[in-house]
Amino acid sequence: MAIILGIESSCDETAVAVIDGAADTLAARVVAQRIASQDEEHRPYGGVVPEIAARAHVETLAPMVGAVLSDAGLTLADMDAIAATAGPGLIGGVMVGLVTAKALAMAAGKPLIAVNHLEGHALSARLADPSLAFPYLLLLASGGHCQILEVRGLGQYRRLATTIDDALGEAFDKTAKILGLGFPGGPAVERMAREGDSRAVPLPRPLLGSAEPHFSFAGLKSAVMRAHAAGIHDSADIAASFQQAAIDCVIDRTRRALERSGPVTALVVAGGVAANAALRSALTALARSAGLPLVAPPPRLCTDNAAMIGWAGAERFAAGLTDSLDVLARPRWPLDPDAEPVRGAGVKA
Repeated sequence: MAIILGIESSCDETAVAVIDGAADTLAARVVAQRIASQDEEHRPYGGVVPEIAARAHVETLAPMVGAVLSDAGLTLADMDAIAATAGPGLIGGVMVGLVTAKALAMAAGKPLIAVNHLEGHALSARLADPSLAFPYLLLLASGGHCQILEVRGLGQYRRLATTIDDALGEAFDKTAKILGLGFPGGPAVERMAREGDSRAVPLPRPLLGSAEPHFSFAGLKSAVMRAHAAGIHDSADIAASFQQAAIDCVIDRTRRALERSGPVTALVVAGGVAANAALRSALTALARSAGLPLVAPPPRLCTDNAAMIGWAGAERFAAGLTDSLDVLARPRWPLDPDAEPVRGAGVKA
């Protein structure tokens, strides 16, 4: 493997990292990394505004590349390749990162690696745990995606489940907005849930027990809205009850996917929602019951970051996979393009 400069700009974090693909521990693999959050810019709007996000990437990315290289004690000439998110994501932000990577690759005469952001999440567990071998079952849960996939190898994915409406992270964010907890919503709901009674508010468990392992969270979001509007429930109880209902759904759906998958080495959870401690605990118990380890990246590698992009770039570089400078940014880019369409899943599946 090689020394890779990774760039991530698919949503509202501007991130740059230098990855040593040959190192055998997480601490050594992430040589240097910086992440600039845009929470303050988007907080007044209660969510990410694409135009604001893209402008912030433009202002932040170039100086951050210089700072990360300085942190690493390396120069652009020391890099073996430049990796950047090429999709999916907010197209303005993706273009900023990819164009920057193209310019750096051209200026330094280095190969370019266009990384699927979802593959970055999918391989982040291998960045964190060098012993994790293919194939493994992946629960990918974030603000924009909720899927279960067999990860059979680099670039080899079989989707077993997806959401037919909303992603899990989106449901957390919407619940936070309903309860007036601010932005970003997921961590705020998790904090408030610790103070509440998860049995206090009767909420639905959409698709619980259904034959297909797909997800649905739109009805749960609506039920949270009705519970809050009733004015008879404590906000902490609503948060706790919502979180428990969501986790119950995830565990039931993942159990069904495990029944349908082939032999796997581990159950893996990745994506922003994977940082939720209650979800990790429930998934640990599920994995144990299936005779599998649960592998989860540390929370700092669950949310959008450049280390996972650099690592995916390192794995692709080691396999001889690079891209031409005319590669395009993609707002949508499924890991399993051959997966059968799912009712209601639409373009995000």
